[in-house]
Amino acid sequence: MSDLDFGAVAAALPYLWQGFLYTLELTLLAAAGGLAFGTLLALARLSAVRPLALAAAGYVNLMRSVPLVLVIFWFFFLVPLILQGVTGAERPPAVGAERTALVTFILFEAAYFCEIVRAGIQSIPRGQLQSASALGLSHGQAMRLVVLPQAFRNMLPVLLTQTIVLFQDTSLVYVISATDFVGAAAKVAQRDSRLVEMYLFVAAVYLALCLLASQLVRRLQRRVAVVR
Repeated sequence: MSDLDFGAVAAALPYLWQGFLYTLELTLLAAAGGLAFGTLLALARLSAVRPLALAAAGYVNLMRSVPLVLVIFWFFFLVPLILQGVTGAERPPAVGAERTALVTFILFEAAYFCEIVRAGIQSIPRGQLQSASALGLSHGQAMRLVVLPQAFRNMLPVLLTQTIVLFQDTSLVYVISATDFVGAAAKVAQRDSRLVEMYLFVAAVYLALCLLASQLVRRLQRRVAVVR
């Protein structure tokens, strides 16, 4: 421990900052895409059309039953082979690490956001749907204008908590050589032989940001009124 030199961290801050920005970008895009897709899945699971509800439930259960890193590998290695078979190309097309990371996280996180949204929708009394129907609103209009706004307000703290988990999970893109915050730190650590310093710095950043975000979510949870 007496040989620790954090000067290597200071010298690599511009490169680490680029990796950190990519981590934030991936988190925000995956959260937005996952929430949009997850909302559609939640509506499908609650649908009266049984085949649609079963298909959505099967997708959610599949994604929630396999490790995220395995899904990343599936997309990164298998999708090019599938595309090659479909298109008849001589070689598998390059999917790319960043495209793989974004699509994989959207598809994976949608399953978790789906269950959050479904629980939020079910927390709204059914009488509100009936009241909206009595006012002449269609089922779709009632969900969009009456139920979903209240449901999103109720589940906002849980959605933000899941986004914090997503922020932590983005470090897994390191396994496909995407240069996120952890990947940038790993490359600098190997180049300068300063693995301990780099990984301590990365751990400290993740710890500080996640603790701060968790505190903000707890405050928000106390301030947001639960709609009954």
